[in-house]
Amino acid sequence: MGAMTLDTGLKGKRALITGGARGIGLAIASALAGEGVRLAIGDRDPDPGAFDELARIAPQVVPITVDVSREETAKGMVEEAVSALGGLDLYVNNAGATWHEPVTRVTSEAFFKTLNTNLAACVWGAREAARIMVAARAGAMLIVGSTVRFCPAYCEGSYRAAKAGLKAYMETLALELCPFGIRVNMLTPGHYPTRLTAGLAADKAERLQKEIPMRRFGNTNELGPSALFLLSDRLSSYITGAELVVDGGLALRALAVHSNEEIKNWNL
Repeated sequence: MGAMTLDTGLKGKRALITGGARGIGLAIASALAGEGVRLAIGDRDPDPGAFDELARIAPQVVPITVDVSREETAKGMVEEAVSALGGLDLYVNNAGATWHEPVTRVTSEAFFKTLNTNLAACVWGAREAARIMVAARAGAMLIVGSTVRFCPAYCEGSYRAAKAGLKAYMETLALELCPFGIRVNMLTPGHYPTRLTAGLAADKAERLQKEIPMRRFGNTNELGPSALFLLSDRLSSYITGAELVVDGGLALRALAVHSNEEIKNWNL
């Protein structure tokens, strides 16, 4: 007896993914492409190689260079995606960024950049995507969260606040859009090899891995199946406002990546 193939029902759907040209966003985009989904990829600094990779497997790939943290450009991104794809069935809010600052040195510039990129961008992008989906009375959204929300990390207070707000906003989206047949869920990764984590020193990376119950970082291709599950009406038709954590058990552990001496030095 051969292996069973699970039909997600996503073939032919039209998806917009923010921050989809690298890391976690690219992993989700690749998984959708493999299901026959037509893609629009919004990214501030797109890697041409990523689009070449997606074009080999996706029926359509539309690159959009955009700064999602600004309301007017986020609106234009959705309009461009809808025009190129002929509509919009799936919206993945993945774009994110962080500026590391200890609590005694938080600057307004970094604080508002963090909130605008991680939280406000979702508000603007989801608003425009929701308008399209409400008119169609169908659609699914996936909001990418972060385990920093329940595992506080040093120098990431602004990032954590933004991600906490993102979870709350996801639940509001799910509640208000449910009557229109639109599902909204959150996918929360742990630590994966991405640009955001690449700067972690080797000794700290080793220390962090030891605090993860599975004793390793995740592979980005491990996120694809979870994203497909939450975006598929066939597989998760009765799930909305939920959060799926894919972190190797990270949320079960208290992290101690930095020493007390480092913390003192930052704040003196």
